[in-house]
Amino acid sequence: MLPTAGSPLTRNGRSIVLAHDHGLEHGPSAFADVPERLDPETVFEMATHDAVTGFAVGKGLAETYYPSYEDDVNLLAKLNGTSALWEGEPYSPQNWSVEYAAELGADAIGYTVYPGTNREPEMFEEFRDVQEAARGHDLPVAMWSYPRGQAIKAHRKPETIAYATRIGLELGADFAKVKYPRSEEAMARAVDAAGDVNVLLSGGSKTSDREFLSMVEGAIDAGVSGLAVGRNVWQRENPTALLDALEAVVFEDATVDAALAE
Repeated sequence: MLPTAGSPLTRNGRSIVLAHDHGLEHGPSAFADVPERLDPETVFEMATHDAVTGFAVGKGLAETYYPSYEDDVNLLAKLNGTSALWEGEPYSPQNWSVEYAAELGADAIGYTVYPGTNREPEMFEEFRDVQEAARGHDLPVAMWSYPRGQAIKAHRKPETIAYATRIGLELGADFAKVKYPRSEEAMARAVDAAGDVNVLLSGGSKTSDREFLSMVEGAIDAGVSGLAVGRNVWQRENPTALLDALEAVVFEDATVDAALAE
């Protein structure tokens, strides 16, 4: 495991990763309420905010837009993904290599694994190759650890989320991104299960400012190292205000009331 204290994805041990892989994962409909955000450059501009410690994007966006932002944005290269058009058993195929991401100047590697699916063994093997290649380039690895499949009836069940973070530890991830298990107690259990892995809260679908910030505050209190968020930032009319509030909650341990009052 690489030390995360000096990682470009962390600031004083905490992280706010802005994610923008939704064009692949969800399609253009994700931008219906904010059509201007179909232009990836508008979200790259958000990633220059001081609160953002990493920006997770796929190959095409990294190739096309990152060269203009490499001095202001830490690139988390998201190496796999699938479209919402796929209706088979959950699987996220790799679509670029660690070596190419390193050539583009990536500061970290991101990879999704779906434990519990019929293709779990295949995805574990693929993650092995990615993780070991990343070690060769001294790049930290963030695992999107999302239990799925026919056997998983409740994706946010406390035991399931704790298992998800533990899988990140067992397979050699430096960060494990998981869904919120709906309580601080359950989140704390998942953090304990992760050992020295930095647990990142998944931002999920857009909610109100207060509801979202309250979830983040609770997760921080439970011991997570930060979050990886997309729609709850770039789907808002004023993403800068939300990033300002997140910065206060995540890095300054501010309460939601205090963060919203600033």
